[in-house]
Amino acid sequence: MEASLSEQFDMSLGSLRQFYKNGATAHDVIDRVKQAVASRPADNAWIHVAEDQRLRETAERLEQRKNAGEELPLYGIPFGVKDNIDVAGMPTTAACPEYSYVAKTSAESVERLQQAGAICVGKTNLDQFATGLNGTRSPYGPCSSVANPLFISGGSSSGSGVAVAAGHVTFALGTDTGGSGRIPAGFNGIVGIKPTVGRVSVRGLVPNCPSIDCVSIFCTTVPEGAELLCAIDGFDAADPYSRHAAPMPALAAVSSAPFRFGRLRPEHVETFGMNECASLYEAACERLVAIGGQPVEIDFAPFAEAGHMLFNGPWIAERRASLEPFATDHPNAFLDVISQVINAAERYKGIDVFRGFRRLQQLRRQVEMTFAEIDALVVPTAPRPFTIEAMMENAVELNNQVGYYSYGANLLDLCGVAVPNAILSCGVPMGVTFLGPAWHDLKLCQLAERFEGAA
Repeated sequence: MEASLSEQFDMSLGSLRQFYKNGATAHDVIDRVKQAVASRPADNAWIHVAEDQRLRETAERLEQRKNAGEELPLYGIPFGVKDNIDVAGMPTTAACPEYSYVAKTSAESVERLQQAGAICVGKTNLDQFATGLNGTRSPYGPCSSVANPLFISGGSSSGSGVAVAAGHVTFALGTDTGGSGRIPAGFNGIVGIKPTVGRVSVRGLVPNCPSIDCVSIFCTTVPEGAELLCAIDGFDAADPYSRHAAPMPALAAVSSAPFRFGRLRPEHVETFGMNECASLYEAACERLVAIGGQPVEIDFAPFAEAGHMLFNGPWIAERRASLEPFATDHPNAFLDVISQVINAAERYKGIDVFRGFRRLQQLRRQVEMTFAEIDALVVPTAPRPFTIEAMMENAVELNNQVGYYSYGANLLDLCGVAVPNAILSCGVPMGVTFLGPAWHDLKLCQLAERFEGAA
């Protein structure tokens, strides 16, 4: 396979800043981005790449803003946007050609990044309507892990994860309802930030499950992810799902202070037949102990039950509702597997919704008690990878297995940071995810950064 540009040129935030400090311009970086994207077309990472003229005009405006003395903390940093998030003047398809429209305004998260000087390169591939965790459910082609083209990339933010891992861009926005901002990070050896629901505005996002959707971030290091999160977060009065941040104690600098982390009992580590993945999780727990972590074995049953409710509970009806009336007017626009998923909503009634809410509140209380004893819960980002061929043959069952550790997080009002851990013998990276209560995002980033530094 031809070497990616990431092997020739470091696209990380820190390296690009040094590149600019040494005299480079945004035009220079745009040229490198275009080379990187063109070098790996088989990745299927992109649905739409901005025209050269648009990118050049953006670079010119940035130069003018910089010369005028405007503060641009993300000056010239290239990023991608999952194609269910609006970017003004670019098509939004949600991986469904019949749904396509050209956005008149950018999503609030994109607007904040552009105001900070970042350059949107284009729109990335995804599982159609963000329904899936594997990256194969797109008419624009499946995405594979950058480490082994036989294996899934993870989804639904497949293109965003691949674009960062392949070195096309410095970072990318995804979304996360049941793991879509974490699974592609795990299978591609990068970092995925899943914020607290409501911390980042979802205005300008094609809704999936609006009550638990969030914008996510893919990048190469945890500190970069924390900086980018701070660049896009904040209350948005125009977004009905936006929340005011809860008061949190000031964070000290990253240190070697001891901490308590929740871990799965060895006999409860679920890998669906790939025992090698369990060994890598045990190695991650040992690394946490080596950096000052005290392990606390927790009961994962409430987390698993909440996760099961995402697709086997009334929240599937919220997915269907968010697509009306398009789903009614265009019944043949969906991939077969997407139709199968969203049409399952018909079996739920109003009474099921309230039963679901009540049970979820009970589970949230159990999880709250768990986090009273620990600083973070550390789980495998996914149980195991699957080949694209296997996923295509058993699309629903294997997809649900991928989400075993991730599905429950948003329903339980948790935040998460997915980080690389180790590499399987097949070459596919396997990550772990730090989970914590709502608004503990930056605290999780600190712990994840310590783990990252010890890798």
